[in-house]
Amino acid sequence: MSAEQRTSWILTGTTVACVTALYVPCVQRTVPGGDSGELITTACELGVAHPPGYPVFTLLARLAMCLLPSLSPAHSVNLMSSLLGAAACGALCLTVCRLAGPGPGAVLAGGLFAVSRLSWQWSMVAEVFALNNLFVGLLFFLSASFQCAENATQRRKIAHWGALCCGLGLCNQHTLVLYVLVIIPWVLHRLYSLRELSLRGLVSLGVCFLAGFLPYIYLPISSYLNTARWSWGDQTTLSGLLTHLLRAEYGTFSLAKTESSVNLTLMLKAQLDHCLEDLSLPVLVMAGIGLLLSSWDRMCRSVSWLLTAMLVVYSLFFAWRANLDISRPLLLGVVERFWLQSDAAVCVLAGIGLSRTHTELERRLGCGGVWKTTGWVLTMVVLAHMVHTNHRECDQSRNRVVERFGRELLASFPTDSIILTRGDLPGNSLRYLYYCQGVRPDARLVDQEMMTYAWYVAKLAQHNPGVHFPGRWWDPVHPEDKDTFSLEQFLSHNTQRHVFACIGLPDGDPSWGHSFSRWPMGVCDYLVPAQRQFHPEKWVHRTRNIYNWSEPHNSFHPASWERVANEEMWQARMKTAFFLFDLAERMQGEGKARLFELSYTLYKEIVEAHSDYPPNWDKNLALACERLLRSGHRGYSPDSLLTCSTQHFSLYLEKEPTDPQSPAIRSAITNLLKERDELRQSLRQTP
Repeated sequence: MSAEQRTSWILTGTTVACVTALYVPCVQRTVPGGDSGELITTACELGVAHPPGYPVFTLLARLAMCLLPSLSPAHSVNLMSSLLGAAACGALCLTVCRLAGPGPGAVLAGGLFAVSRLSWQWSMVAEVFALNNLFVGLLFFLSASFQCAENATQRRKIAHWGALCCGLGLCNQHTLVLYVLVIIPWVLHRLYSLRELSLRGLVSLGVCFLAGFLPYIYLPISSYLNTARWSWGDQTTLSGLLTHLLRAEYGTFSLAKTESSVNLTLMLKAQLDHCLEDLSLPVLVMAGIGLLLSSWDRMCRSVSWLLTAMLVVYSLFFAWRANLDISRPLLLGVVERFWLQSDAAVCVLAGIGLSRTHTELERRLGCGGVWKTTGWVLTMVVLAHMVHTNHRECDQSRNRVVERFGRELLASFPTDSIILTRGDLPGNSLRYLYYCQGVRPDARLVDQEMMTYAWYVAKLAQHNPGVHFPGRWWDPVHPEDKDTFSLEQFLSHNTQRHVFACIGLPDGDPSWGHSFSRWPMGVCDYLVPAQRQFHPEKWVHRTRNIYNWSEPHNSFHPASWERVANEEMWQARMKTAFFLFDLAERMQGEGKARLFELSYTLYKEIVEAHSDYPPNWDKNLALACERLLRSGHRGYSPDSLLTCSTQHFSLYLEKEPTDPQSPAIRSAITNLLKERDELRQSLRQTP
């Protein structure tokens, strides 16, 4: 090993050690939001994750649980992700060392990626992105090593390792295929130009590439054994396996199962805005300099343009297929995670830029030590600034919001309940607590979306004893078909248990409304036979303080799952009041005024108990005041009800001035104030 290689490995090892020391204390100790709960549960149960299956991540996560038995499953897998993230940064550092030599540019590439917001954030939780970053870094390093190889033997060896790495990487995240499709022609062209390409060599490379897909064997094995209480799909047949691998249930080459599309220019602009905000303009300029200066170096030129081609192809294709509405903060948060793959290329180009700038300045002006010292100072300043900027947001060590959300929900259900989960937040958080932590083993979790797949009942019904499925799958559109059932039929077959829907029910199957009613119980809905009598006072007493939730309103980033969980908990406080109001609106008779009074009492209680709360509470309280007044005001002062209504309508407009109903609300305020003035005048004239 030469002195330069030894220095490169020492520098890379030091970078990885520093990133690890930064990452590990910031790791989240409990279950995160999003897909993390499902991925951890899949590893706990040795099942199959959502398409395309993620077998490498599942097996690594299971290994982490076995190696760290003293930690909770969530903590151990989150910790594994942080180590994978640190290793990915080391691979980027080593790539620049190989192309431009060890120095500040290499540390800038690895360190910059490590402390950028997205990379840091998604290395703190159990997600597939840190592992994908590692495979991206390895492909960059192997590409650089292939270009710098001194002889045919080295090139052949590196090419085989690269082929294996491509296959393994595609066992984790399929977006890597866009890099693979650029690398393969580049490698083959390089071998062909050097007269080192042969049929035997092609076959050998193909075998290595296919060997990388061997972890996918885990999917049919797990599906065949069917011992996992949670698993996705049926991979025991070739068609089932291909359906899963190609993400047919989501939409192959699409980000989500939706018909919506996004403007290509808008998506690319959002990615550029992210680069400017999270990586900074100087870093982008340095990346451009790296591409320009490396064009003068024969050894570095080919890899720099390769990285640029990968960056452009990936960004264009992803912007075309990312069919989510990024005007919504949560969905923007889902999309931006995939920009990590292109960020890695930008960071390597920036590192090359710094190294080449130092080399050119030294060659033209001399004083090499000065320029190198300046490079180190600039690198340390940039990295220190980014650590200071991002540490607070990326430190997840005290974040227990999603786990608390799940525990509060599970604690609220009666014994032996069936919980129909809907969406990632309740589904994955409850799933983790139920299967991995053993919380509420008496309950039964049934996923609403999963019930619509033909494999669900066949594969998972046996793991839900006491739950009766009246067919092979739930078809909201054609429940009368053979082997299908409606929600009403499912509920009718499970009347022996309490059934709750969390969060809500899909609009496609209204059949449950024929025989059942929905009573709000916090975040969830209690589905009860329609003939059961509803006692408003008893239900108010039962749901008034159903959760022990203390997080302040609007206390989390708009793109985070913590924000969603917190908002659900805050809105749960007023669901019973809203239900009573809506019930009163639809009924006639003497009970109408009593329901309005109960609704008003609950709204006023929760509004007065908090100084900062959701804006719609003001609007709802104002409406409750007005309806109580019209229903006879039941002993309440008309003046106080009119004042309360106008006051909270006005507060609502201050908080939500763009509400489409604002003209109608302003008109209502004017009429209510006029009515109050007339009331006060009549009282003054009364002797």
